[in-house]
This record gives sequence, structure tokens and C-alpha cells, in this order.
Amino acid sequence: MRKVLFLTLIFPLALLGACANHEAKNPSQKNNGEQAAHGDHNAMEAMNHGDIREATSSATILPSFMKNKPQKMQDIYLAVAQNRELLEKIPCYCGCGESVGHMNNYDCYIHENHKDGSVVWDDHGTKCGVCLDIAEKAIQAKQQGMSVKQIRAMIDQQYKTGYAKPTPTPEV
Repeated sequence: MRKVLFLTLIFPLALLGACANHEAKNPSQKNNGEQAAHGDHNAMEAMNHGDIREATSSATILPSFMKNKPQKMQDIYLAVAQNRELLEKIPCYCGCGESVGHMNNYDCYIHENHKDGSVVWDDHGTKCGVCLDIAEKAIQAKQQGMSVKQIRAMIDQQYKTGYAKPTPTPEV
């Protein structure tokens, strides 16, 4: 938890740049090429919008694109994987809803969860300080005992001005 608390002190302000600069993605292409990554731990895929997706056998095994990332970022990715129920209810305000079809903050990190426990990771969160900040704040708030509804209200309040349109995350 301590590592997560200091995440924002480590990342340069440049990381806070807009993630919305990614090319728009056609929602019908969401599964394009994904079958090659499913089940193959080392399979990587560069999507049309520039994000990389990679499958691993479980949510406790980070993808290879995280290998040279700061430990704090790796910790956030692992924490996101353990907080799916929360982050699927929290919107992202970086513009990824419109630019790459994300529905919530969880989508910035994990593209798909399979019944066998394997996951398809997304590197979008590695390039976006807004995504990282939202996940960090939401997870910390949960650890402090806040309800999902309170966390959603807090995030919406903090990001309603000066950020991109939120993902189309249904209200809690």
C-alpha cells in the first residue's frame, strides 16, 4: 500500500498528458486479433490504437511489457487486477472511452478476463497518468473503507472539470 501511495511522486508530469491522443477504435474491432494472444503467455499484440495487449495465465503474472516499468506502476497493475469489481464501476477521465472504447478505469489495464483465470492485459495505463491516478485513488479509498458509491462520487467530483469526457460507466 505504501508503494501505491507514492506513485504520483515518481511519475513525471509528462505522463499526465492526454491519453485521448490514441487513434479512435471501432468497437466492432474489440476482439480483432485477440485469439492469437489467448492462452499464449508470451503473445503480444499491437492494436490499431497503439495499445499493446498480452495474455498471461493469471492476474498475478504481469505481462512482459511491464518488465522495465517502474515498480510503482507494476504495483498499480497488480492492484487493479485484484480490484476488478471496484474499478469496473469507476469511470476514466482521460478520453479513452471515445478514443479506444473503454467502458471504465479497469479497461485501461485489463482488456479481458477468461474463465480459466488467464487475462489479457492492456498497456494503455502505462502511458497515462490520469488512468494511473484514478486507479490509485479509488483503490486507496477502498482500503480506507469507503463504499463504491462514495468512491465513484469522489472520482467524478475530482475529474469533472479540466479532464476529458468520462467513460460510459453506469452509475452505481
